[in-house]
Amino acid sequence: MIRFFDFSLSLLGLLFTFPFLVVLYIIGLFDTGSPIFTQERVGRNKKPFTLVKFRTMKVDTASVASHLANTASITPFGGFLRKTKLDELPQLWNVLKGEMSLVGPRPGLFNQEELTYAREAKDIYSVRPGITGLAQVNEIDMSTPELLATTDRKMIETLTVANYFKYIVMTVTGSGSGDRVGKR
Repeated sequence: MIRFFDFSLSLLGLLFTFPFLVVLYIIGLFDTGSPIFTQERVGRNKKPFTLVKFRTMKVDTASVASHLANTASITPFGGFLRKTKLDELPQLWNVLKGEMSLVGPRPGLFNQEELTYAREAKDIYSVRPGITGLAQVNEIDMSTPELLATTDRKMIETLTVANYFKYIVMTVTGSGSGDRVGKR
């Protein structure tokens, strides 16, 4: 049932927001010259997949978890995209392809060993990663791997259709802050 909602909502979302995505892409061209950011992430069953987002940091920024990145790397337009969560919209493509769900544990990087270990211990990789979820709406990010893995497990165990839509609505209306960027 969840996959049906993921497919339908991501398809509708991409169709509905396409003109807006084009505008953001064009603005991004002027901001960084390379508006699309792709990164290999840990997917379901630890299978790698390429996550797609709008670029919010300078092109030469190191590929690390957000909380380890330098705030000076965020561009002015990137700051706007992060604040409004519009940088996440291209991930609807990942959802449409079946690599992600709208609701699930945020996909980590393969170099986040502490997070990977904590998630393996709680069998988090048995589900598709998501754009949002219980941790995100409660402002729990990847800087606290054990807490994140525990929260992800709780979400997986209690995920109902009602909770699925609740997390989506909470995200769209501004709950949570996403992954914080470290100040360096």
